[in-house]
Amino acid sequence: MKGKNIRLQVYLSHAGIASRRAAEGIIASGRVSVNGVIVTSQGSKVEEEDVILLDGKPVLPEKCLLYFALNKPPGFICSSNDPQGRPLARELLPSTITERLYNVGRLDFLSCGLIFFTNDGEFANRLGHPSSELEKEYMVEASGAIPDTAIEAFNAGITIEGIHYKAKIAQRTGWKSMKIILIEGKNREIRRVFSHFHLHPVLLKRVRIGSVLLGNLAEGMSRPLTEAELTEMK
Repeated sequence: MKGKNIRLQVYLSHAGIASRRAAEGIIASGRVSVNGVIVTSQGSKVEEEDVILLDGKPVLPEKCLLYFALNKPPGFICSSNDPQGRPLARELLPSTITERLYNVGRLDFLSCGLIFFTNDGEFANRLGHPSSELEKEYMVEASGAIPDTAIEAFNAGITIEGIHYKAKIAQRTGWKSMKIILIEGKNREIRRVFSHFHLHPVLLKRVRIGSVLLGNLAEGMSRPLTEAELTEMK
């Protein structure tokens, strides 16, 4: 633990449980206790000698920090668990990993491509914060022809149901395919913009995060991030 008195959600992120934002949800759900008392307040602080349990099991800060890139196939969910019993993307990571890794950001159930897994809460928070201006590049194929108006709107910015969406770059690569680069990447942004123009993505694949390329990493396979990639990302 860094320091002797830190917020509970920070402690959970240092322990490799989840990013700070996801840890806040875990706390609010009443799954965490400190010294035998269930804690649901986000402002709660803990100290080194406190006994912290998640679902009744001890939580300790991670000593070994890991960073993996995964090529997620469609049909896997980016979550620590799923009430519907759908397969979890993290289950595709090597079975030899004993540390608890969680996804940095998300790809929805039907989307595929590059996603990071780590137990480094600070790394996850840094990459997930809008101030990082981290580029995420996608290849998208639609079920039909993509009109120029859709591409122009995505580049200029468009508000749909009160939410503003804007790509850094939206570029045609074929009559029904595009390259899209996002910075912030709101929830299901590409799908919602496509739906607004009565389009359906038959392929939505993330091929780059920052300087890290999906490359020839096979679907369902993973690899550790290199030292050079980590240095640049950090």
